[in-house]
Amino acid sequence: MSSWYNLFPRYPWLSIYIWVIFCVLPFFFIFRTSEPINIGIGIVMVFLFLLCYRFSFKSQSGLVYMWLAFEMAITIGLTLLFGYVYLALFTAFFIGNIRRPVGFFIMYGIHIALTIGAIVAGFFIEIELFLPQVHFLILTLIGVVLLPFNLYNRNNQEKLEGQLVYAQERISELTVVAERQRIARDLHDTLGQKLSLIGLKSDLVGKLITRDPERAARELQDIRQTASVALNEVRELVSNMKAVRLTEELARVQQVFRAAEIDLTIIGEAKYQDITPIAENVLSMCLKEAVTNVVKHSFASRCVITFHPVSDHFAITVSDNGIGLLEGKEALPGNGLNGMRERLDFVNGNLEIQKGQDGGTAMTFMIPSILKNIVKE
Repeated sequence: MSSWYNLFPRYPWLSIYIWVIFCVLPFFFIFRTSEPINIGIGIVMVFLFLLCYRFSFKSQSGLVYMWLAFEMAITIGLTLLFGYVYLALFTAFFIGNIRRPVGFFIMYGIHIALTIGAIVAGFFIEIELFLPQVHFLILTLIGVVLLPFNLYNRNNQEKLEGQLVYAQERISELTVVAERQRIARDLHDTLGQKLSLIGLKSDLVGKLITRDPERAARELQDIRQTASVALNEVRELVSNMKAVRLTEELARVQQVFRAAEIDLTIIGEAKYQDITPIAENVLSMCLKEAVTNVVKHSFASRCVITFHPVSDHFAITVSDNGIGLLEGKEALPGNGLNGMRERLDFVNGNLEIQKGQDGGTAMTFMIPSILKNIVKE
């Protein structure tokens, strides 16, 4: 709802009929008196009430409470002079459309107290005027008590429904953005290593083409095979995310290090029993990115990959003897490290980057082994 107040309830034609009836009824009570001065005062009070009522809907500031005070004062006057209390329903309707909780409850309490006080005082002043309409007075009091709460709750419900619709739209937009980021990250993790391997092998072929033509031919065949594998992985990624096994990824890693002429040492087994597919996929993608960083950024000649025994975590460490992290820097170039952290966060994993024993970088990524029990349950 864009406006602060509503002039009419949900069913406009019904509210217009009620509006007309309650606007005409005051004149019936007023003209029952034979004194022209009282008739004139009553007519002026009715028109002043309608004027204040209109201004209260137009007001967008604190003046709205001033117009409400005028309406209540006029209603009390009409009640005591002519026995007409029914304009209090219009004030109650307006109070129910106040959106600020503090303002609503203050004006609601004051209006109920003044309305009840005016009716009780009217019985003491002129009981013959109020006694015949006691049933309608009781209905009016019930309306004054219930109508504001009904409108207030309905407006809050509509506001919450509007917020819910907006939240659903935002969730849809964020889901699309998150999916795009995931696809971009997966493409980076999948293609980055393959393209790096193709580049390394192409440089190697350039060096071997005159010195060792047979090996150069084999490397060209590997380049073609790597390009074909990359194309298949992209197709699988677009159709359905492929779960990567650690053993398969380790075979590719060994191929990458051979092409980069970096000595590789593997400690431990790349097989974890009872590991969930999603945990193994995350570890495989993290291993892929860690190896890509070693090849592209470390200038290392030796790398050690350690598959730690299972305790409370599935953990893998990739360490090298390269240049290490830059002074005062905690992040490596590119988007790969952020992608690793996002993947690990998704499964409550952790990434640790430290200085290696050989002066390079030691990167350890781990996933809680308790995850397998949660998934099984």
